[in-house]
Amino acid sequence: MSDFRVHILGCGSALPTTRHYPSAQVLAYRDKLFLIDCGEGAQRQWRALRLDFGRLVAVFISHLHGDHCYGLPGLLSTLSLLGRRRALPIYGPRGIADYLAPFISSSTSWLGYEIEVHTLDDRQAGPVYEDRSLTVSSLPLDHRMPCTGYLFRERGLERHIDRASCDFYGVPVSAFKALREGADYTTPEGQLIPNARLTRPAKAGRSYAYCSDTAYRPALIPLLQGVDLLYHEATFPRERAARAAETGHSTAEQAAQIARASGVGRLLIGHYSARYSDATPLLEEARALFPETTAADELMTLEV
Repeated sequence: MSDFRVHILGCGSALPTTRHYPSAQVLAYRDKLFLIDCGEGAQRQWRALRLDFGRLVAVFISHLHGDHCYGLPGLLSTLSLLGRRRALPIYGPRGIADYLAPFISSSTSWLGYEIEVHTLDDRQAGPVYEDRSLTVSSLPLDHRMPCTGYLFRERGLERHIDRASCDFYGVPVSAFKALREGADYTTPEGQLIPNARLTRPAKAGRSYAYCSDTAYRPALIPLLQGVDLLYHEATFPRERAARAAETGHSTAEQAAQIARASGVGRLLIGHYSARYSDATPLLEEARALFPETTAADELMTLEV
């Protein structure tokens, strides 16, 4: 199985239904888990997928409508019961600190770990999180309140050593690490050997973008260029485009337009309106424009 996966905990919208859970996803990268939104029921779905709470590294909240964040206090309590001691960073748009303040204040005596709240500028794209293998950037979305999407990108992998060329130029093994990182090599005689002669390009890093909730927003297109897998909300079908615009949401066709214009590899749609018990019409609408589309469903796992 791939070491870069997306687990769907919930793909419904604001009104509860018996068909879908509210928005929540887990991005799994190697031994790390990242939670994206946390609607009610996220913990139950986490258990159903047999994910390890102890591997949770950070939480990313898109906005403060209840179907995206009302599961968070319960999750934070569960982490305490499971003995978490490592600080937990939580990222979100303007208002996230005020939303979490009552819980943090009331739980200080028993929580057992620190909650690090990071308020993002939801009006512009920018770096949010990074470690040795992954970076996360914010994506400004167009909703009825401050809202941000997230772009997860695998760091560029190391270049591959061309052993035959290295032997030809007499490059010692001790120089290989620098070569993998892109450095040139200078021989003892002072001759500069360009890195391109001694290595082969690394495989491009993989990427996943999460865009929910948002109205149709062409400004996202340059930010999403070449993304491997794009999750874009598709709350309504095209015949309800006016309602989508009024409420700060997108149609399935508009999600496909963004995917096609951005040159993404695959599109994943979700955040279905409660009026639709079957996502098939939304999927067909998106596929008519962008064939590489999948309709999200609870407990689904996709490779990035």
